[in-house]
Amino acid sequence: MNMNQDTTCGPMPPQGVRLHIQDRYVVMDNGIAQVTLSKPGGIVTGIRYNGVDNLLEVRNKETNRGYWDLMWNEIGGKGIFDVIQGTSFRVVVENEEQVELSFTRTWDPSLEGKYIPLNIDKRFIMLRGSSGFYSYAIYEHLKEWPGFELGETRFTFKLRKDKFQYMAVADNRQRNMPFPDDRCTGRCQPLAYPEAVLIVNPIDQRLTGEVDDKYQYSCENKDLRVHGWICFDPPVGFWQITPSDEFRSGGPLKQNLSSHVGPTTLAMFLSAHYAGKFMVPRFEAGEPWKKVFGPVFIYLNSAPYGNDALWLWEDAKIKMMVEVQSWPYNFPASEDFPKSEQRGNVNGRLLVEDRYISDDYIIASGAYVGLAPPGNAGSWQMESKNYQFWTKADENGFFSIRNIRPGDYNLYAWVPGFIGDFRHEVVITISSGCNIEIGDIIFKPPRDGPTLWEIGIPDRSAAEFYVPDPDPKHVNRLFINHPDRFRQYGLWDRYTELYPDGDLVYTIGVSDYRRDWFFAHVVRKVGENTYQGTTWQIKFKLDNMDKSGTYKLRIALASATLAELQVRVNDPNTNRPIFTTGLIGRDNAIARHGSHGIYMLYTVNIPGNRLVQGDNTIFLKQPRCNGPFQGFMYDYIRLEGPPTSG
Repeated sequence: MNMNQDTTCGPMPPQGVRLHIQDRYVVMDNGIAQVTLSKPGGIVTGIRYNGVDNLLEVRNKETNRGYWDLMWNEIGGKGIFDVIQGTSFRVVVENEEQVELSFTRTWDPSLEGKYIPLNIDKRFIMLRGSSGFYSYAIYEHLKEWPGFELGETRFTFKLRKDKFQYMAVADNRQRNMPFPDDRCTGRCQPLAYPEAVLIVNPIDQRLTGEVDDKYQYSCENKDLRVHGWICFDPPVGFWQITPSDEFRSGGPLKQNLSSHVGPTTLAMFLSAHYAGKFMVPRFEAGEPWKKVFGPVFIYLNSAPYGNDALWLWEDAKIKMMVEVQSWPYNFPASEDFPKSEQRGNVNGRLLVEDRYISDDYIIASGAYVGLAPPGNAGSWQMESKNYQFWTKADENGFFSIRNIRPGDYNLYAWVPGFIGDFRHEVVITISSGCNIEIGDIIFKPPRDGPTLWEIGIPDRSAAEFYVPDPDPKHVNRLFINHPDRFRQYGLWDRYTELYPDGDLVYTIGVSDYRRDWFFAHVVRKVGENTYQGTTWQIKFKLDNMDKSGTYKLRIALASATLAELQVRVNDPNTNRPIFTTGLIGRDNAIARHGSHGIYMLYTVNIPGNRLVQGDNTIFLKQPRCNGPFQGFMYDYIRLEGPPTSG
């Protein structure tokens, strides 16, 4: 089946790209697709493809179809949502092989308080023979301009609801979706927050009784390469392909929205989702900044009638791989987008040193290794102003980070199976065309003594713990018998049902974390909008005590939301805990159906005289209880004995 054949044209060599400039619109046309943009606004108002006059929602205003947008605020001010409208238009490139258009909005002091103090240049590219189009944008803040905060920016598409009802985000996350009308009064019931509704009277009655929430379709950056929608009549696919993470904030594990009911498709570049306000970049007056977001590719494909339209997803994945392998693109005209020969590479091998596991170095197989702006170990999680470049080490620990923009970076890493973050102490300067060999580098994960016991797997996720079935009244059928069970709605309330009287007790050597450790340390619901803090217990035996030594409790958190972790040993009623985190976390992963947010690692020193020979109990108390979503997800917990006991 030829997925890309434009059935309206028949078999013929691809025509060149043509540009039609009108008073209020400009049209890019390569014989396969025809894309109409407002002029000078640079809003995508129409996409004609495969005999369909417009793939975008014609019922919407033209400004609410395909657009770049952002959320911003003056420092200390309220948030402002802005659909970015250009004020000037120019043709950057026009020939048979490609067209590139520029729609710019220039800032000046007369606009203070009304528009974000950025020059914004939105670019759109169409190539000969290409089934779709590209877009990128250049944001620039001059140092003499006032400061601001940028909460979110993205590229948004609203598709025709009468055409696109099947959504695909991953091989195992695709389904027929509700209509936007199903989220309206009379067809749904509101749930705990506006994004989540229970569908009670849908247009497609097969969806009756299901929960819809756009956050159930969130995805980690490293896996958020292609997603979109399929129309069955005619068989047409609309796909958003992001070929690189370099311009997305927060590193490979940062989670972002993808596609959701609308039908809506997003290319997310910057957001605070699953991270909180720490991810929102703040730019001060006197701070120059420039960043290129994209290019991303909007890919259109089609199949002959009678063929299985779901193969359009398979074709979109193949096209995604082609785009990834083509990165960095050689066709964007802006000098702010460096081509491959203007970038650099870094190669090396990562080894782990943990003498309590092995006398030899351990190969860091599958390690995540990346370059990000200089900072502390782990700071890449919250980095939101500049570029990051990540890869995975091979089975021998070797890594190659390619096509890095020139600049100064630290090399960071984390290794599945080990706690902590690695940062190479040497600042790496990338220059045009460089190829840097850094050889073997050694990561010494936190460790002071032998493991006495451990709970979970150090992988920055709580997904391995016990995730309950959802309330039968609040199910998304996609996630029944699904590896991502945690994506079901309302699991926070299930803790109270499973532990109605006492809190979780976990006994080392008897309990199984896959069955006995609830995936989220949440509050207990005791009444309507009334909650109480919870205290979990870890019971364990010590046979040989070192009263003069120090034991180390390592607590790796996968997520925290307006919570506090207090640790007590053998006496739950002491006024002062042996350790407290204080109030931490804004990542909201409990409410947003995540298995993690921001990773944090704590070390608790336990003097040997606080422990006894025989039975001991560690109490983990989370006292903050103003709402249902406060709490933690644990990644991994380990108790180490004193060094001498090894």
